[in-house]
Amino acid sequence: MTIHIGAQKGDIAETVLLPGDPYRAKWAADNFLTKIRLVNETRGMLGFTGDYLGHNVTIQGSGMGMPTLSIYVNELIRDYDAKTLIRIGSCGGMQPEVNVRDVIIAMTASSVSTPSSAIFKELNFAPSADYALLRAAVDAARKRSTPHHVGGIYSSDVFYDERPDLNEQMMRHGILAVEMEAAELYNLALRYNRRALAILTVSDHLTTGEALPSSQREQSFGDMVAIALDAAFSTV
Repeated sequence: MTIHIGAQKGDIAETVLLPGDPYRAKWAADNFLTKIRLVNETRGMLGFTGDYLGHNVTIQGSGMGMPTLSIYVNELIRDYDAKTLIRIGSCGGMQPEVNVRDVIIAMTASSVSTPSSAIFKELNFAPSADYALLRAAVDAARKRSTPHHVGGIYSSDVFYDERPDLNEQMMRHGILAVEMEAAELYNLALRYNRRALAILTVSDHLTTGEALPSSQREQSFGDMVAIALDAAFSTV
């Protein structure tokens, strides 16, 4: 066990999916895994381990924002030896060709700051996804005929953003979407030589104002989870 994860050694799989919402972790486990067991409920951050087509998988909630995700990913890597970590979550679209319900496969994740910023000091480090995972996710999305986009995203420190000028620059430079966790996930995976990817569903759009009704979110998020699981094991 760790401070934030109550699982025993062996309870956590080498492949971990990371939704921010612990109840989304439960939903994904119930709908995609068999032989499910609850392995963590410390602080209400639910984690489940089960079977996906003969592969052992953990789906662990990671909370909201990079500081919280950093806690869980550090412990998953250092204490449980997780090797493949895939964020599955929602994002806000930033480009006109990106539509609500589309899937974003994040090649890079820009940020103003992350919990790793103090390490890099003056360096503007550019964290990126694992290429084999990214390629496998694109293949999986194509096979499922899921509308998807591949490129850079922006990991923001704040949800209620008061920097429209910064959003304008992100859009100007081709950033596909904004979310709050992926940049630190990529930092940590690169630091510890692990595989990481963020696969996101567009739940709302910053310029059009369109938003996915809560009643339709779970159905739309199913494509993202399926793509993540297929990508994780097509490269093993």
